[in-house]
Amino acid sequence: MGISYKKAGVNISTAEKAIKKVKSIVKSTFNQNVISDLGLFGGLYDAKFPNYKHPVLVSSTDGVGTKLKIAFLMNKHDTVGQCLVNHCVNDILTTGAKPLFFLDYFATGKLDVETTFQIISGIVTACRENDCVLIGGETAEMPSFYKPGEYDIAGTIVGVVEKDYIIDGSKIQKGDIILGLKSNGLHTNGYSLARKVLLRKYKVDSYIEELGDTLGNELLKIHISYFKSVFPLIEEKLINGISHITGGGIIGNTKRIVPNPFKIKIDWKAWEVPPIFKLIQKLGKITDAEMRKVFNLGIGLLLIVSPDKLDSAINHFPKGGIYIIGEIV
Repeated sequence: MGISYKKAGVNISTAEKAIKKVKSIVKSTFNQNVISDLGLFGGLYDAKFPNYKHPVLVSSTDGVGTKLKIAFLMNKHDTVGQCLVNHCVNDILTTGAKPLFFLDYFATGKLDVETTFQIISGIVTACRENDCVLIGGETAEMPSFYKPGEYDIAGTIVGVVEKDYIIDGSKIQKGDIILGLKSNGLHTNGYSLARKVLLRKYKVDSYIEELGDTLGNELLKIHISYFKSVFPLIEEKLINGISHITGGGIIGNTKRIVPNPFKIKIDWKAWEVPPIFKLIQKLGKITDAEMRKVFNLGIGLLLIVSPDKLDSAINHFPKGGIYIIGEIV
């Protein structure tokens, strides 16, 4: 008997089982704009926006990075999909956009139905929470390309913003105030450095007193979506600039939206840095400059507002949920 696709390492029937299992939960994210069913070569989304005078589409693509290595070690796969969606939602939120639909890409060496279901379940959960349709995706089984039990995920998001409400930093002025919204940890950035430092001393199931949890649970905390807390401020035109703090840190990301000749002045003592970052810095003997370049240090999103709109912006958040951390100079 000759060689088959299955003998080469690709089991189409397993892929069909996985797709069948996730189909119902994926369809739970659909709304009246979706005019196609799962299984077509492309998802169809009705682009009528009756509440918009001049709708502008906003798109972004990202992955989760080496945070996946922690998921592999923990054998816990239901959170990384949420991180993926929330990261992408935050990226387009910086322009003032609300999410419309999301597409995922999942690739692995040998497809496991339960692992696939956990990952897609996480993506579905985050899509629901962000009022976003999971309109389609791709599952790829690639034998010998990935180590056993490992995989990669990536996602693409499309959102919409009213043209007059676009936030691109062009309205930022000298004297504007920089507000910081809390992160709950590393989010999805800096894991290559964090793993190199932390896994030399600890295992993922090690309980660490200063963290109040195991290392694995701390590192798998879900990347926060700021959409529902920030979008009301966008609707009230209270914000001149938004920066999502990912790889590159607070300064590296925020300077992307601040026009010349203005500069960013941060008061690095304006908030309490979470214990996980202090632990990484101590164990790795890492300089302040390097920590600030790599990690969010407890600030997941920056809002830049005019001084006369400061109180209105702060009043949208519970006490302790937002900090004044700097200004534009």
